[in-house]
Amino acid sequence: MVTGARSSAGTQEDFLSKLPGLPAASIKSAAELELAVRASKPLILRGLIEHWPALAAGRASSSTLGNYFKSMDRGTPTPVMEAPASTHGRFGYKADLREFTFSTRQRGISETLDRIESQIDRPNAPIIAIQMLPLATHLPDFVRENPMPLLPQVAPRLWLGGPVRTQIHHDRDHNLACVIAGRRRFVLFPPEQVANLYIGPIDNPPPLSVVDLEAPDFLRFPRFAKALESARAAELGPGDALFMPRHWWHHVTSRDPYNAMINYWWGTQAQGLGNPYDCFLTALLALKDLPSPERIYWHAMFNTYVFQSEGSAIEHIPPDLRGVLGMMGSGARDALKQKLKASILKAL
Repeated sequence: MVTGARSSAGTQEDFLSKLPGLPAASIKSAAELELAVRASKPLILRGLIEHWPALAAGRASSSTLGNYFKSMDRGTPTPVMEAPASTHGRFGYKADLREFTFSTRQRGISETLDRIESQIDRPNAPIIAIQMLPLATHLPDFVRENPMPLLPQVAPRLWLGGPVRTQIHHDRDHNLACVIAGRRRFVLFPPEQVANLYIGPIDNPPPLSVVDLEAPDFLRFPRFAKALESARAAELGPGDALFMPRHWWHHVTSRDPYNAMINYWWGTQAQGLGNPYDCFLTALLALKDLPSPERIYWHAMFNTYVFQSEGSAIEHIPPDLRGVLGMMGSGARDALKQKLKASILKAL
């Protein structure tokens, strides 16, 4: 364990290289991927995209891959992120947590690819990156030429740029990340480590950790040492992929001057009254500021009836009398939604 007020970059790099690695698996079908989703454990998938022309282009050179993408460019602008060299590629918060270290502007894809290519190994160059580019709308030929049989109905996104370090964050959907150029290191933390990760304002999305993974200040962020005890690392090269179940926190480092990755997000949860995040926001509104005895009561109610952390608490109730505490069919769910909607309208 690294201890002290602030570790040196070299010491921290040594520590990160010694983190336990994630297991590798061979997943050949959508059904096998669904089993991994149910297990909710991240996995490395070596050589998953060996059949992709994009991977062959990425292995050839950065210019070959850039030309491959430019040949498909239909002229639709895309958001481009840029940070000064002084950030060392760290995409996160500025000191006041109100703004980010990067700016975002609309730019052409081919123009941006040329700019990224021109900055490779250039001293004091800005960090430029295309992130979350929806390929189905911007480069649809890529989707046809580089299929993902595990997720045939899911639209891929492109992440391409210089040596970016993305602060610890999480995704609300499952994520399959496939590397086509450069090396990437993912450091993952289980969802339950949220209290030890010092996450920034959720009102300024995406919420990021304020701890610098590569040089953590343990005097300022002492609980982060506990989070590191459960951290797992994944070192990926071209052709490799990483499956991350939703809500796993992760830090991503692009370890080469030129990097490219395709990812797939899927498993979007219900919207409105059935959406867990909206429920969380409602709980913040309704429960967080209650007097301590009332929060204790609701904490116990959630643990007992929602999370069932102590096992079933309704076995003594006949099944036909369990109501919303039991298994709800579609009719019961719709009735509960209508009741909640009426309550919301009354409150408004």
